[in-house]
Amino acid sequence: MDAGIERALVIIPTYNERENIPRLVPLVLEQDPRIEVLIIDDASPDGTGEVASRLAEELGRVHVLHREGKLGLGTAYIAGFRWGLARDYDVFFEMDADFSHDPAHLPQFLEAIRRFDLVLGSRYLHGRVTVINWPMGRLILSYFANLYARVVTGLPVTDATGGFKCFRRNVLEGIHLDRVGSEGYSFQIEMSLRAWRAGFAVGEIPIVFADRDIGESKMSRRIIWEAVWRVWTLRVLDLFRRL
Repeated sequence: MDAGIERALVIIPTYNERENIPRLVPLVLEQDPRIEVLIIDDASPDGTGEVASRLAEELGRVHVLHREGKLGLGTAYIAGFRWGLARDYDVFFEMDADFSHDPAHLPQFLEAIRRFDLVLGSRYLHGRVTVINWPMGRLILSYFANLYARVVTGLPVTDATGGFKCFRRNVLEGIHLDRVGSEGYSFQIEMSLRAWRAGFAVGEIPIVFADRDIGESKMSRRIIWEAVWRVWTLRVLDLFRRL
């Protein structure tokens, strides 16, 4: 890890992930001794919050935020960013709880963040598709959602909707977190777009994305349709910003 990066925070939002969290968190921690984990649980009815609290007691480098209900992915990450900024972490990761994001990629992010302000894990870099166990329909949806986002916003990345990311703290301090209003796919697009528009250096590394093998996906039609219209809202806001 870069000598200037002493503390890294991996933020993992959870909702009904009690079987995945005890397997995932130790794998994350073993990637680098300066990595810590923040689990943000939205009052999971399956007891994920209690499992997370137990991990925090046992492992030491694990922290937990308990929220009162299912408040959404975007607000969970914003809460995690604010929590980490207040505690002087140097870099911040977004990471899913369901093993779709392999912890083994974390060292690659930490290497790349030495050269960039924001690093995205891409499933489509250099024309290669690195997705495992997705049905063809979902793969096509994801691919064209990324193409759509790039065309509408101009964001120059291959995977605008991916959720495996690493931010330097100066990015989160510089993009007005209180103005971010998206969830799901559109949250990922908006965060990267705001960073790029603010002049931060955005890079990508290839990752292998595997569909979850335990639990249920949180994807819904509402999340998809929010992304469809939200990118146009972001485009209009950009036009007004330039006037």
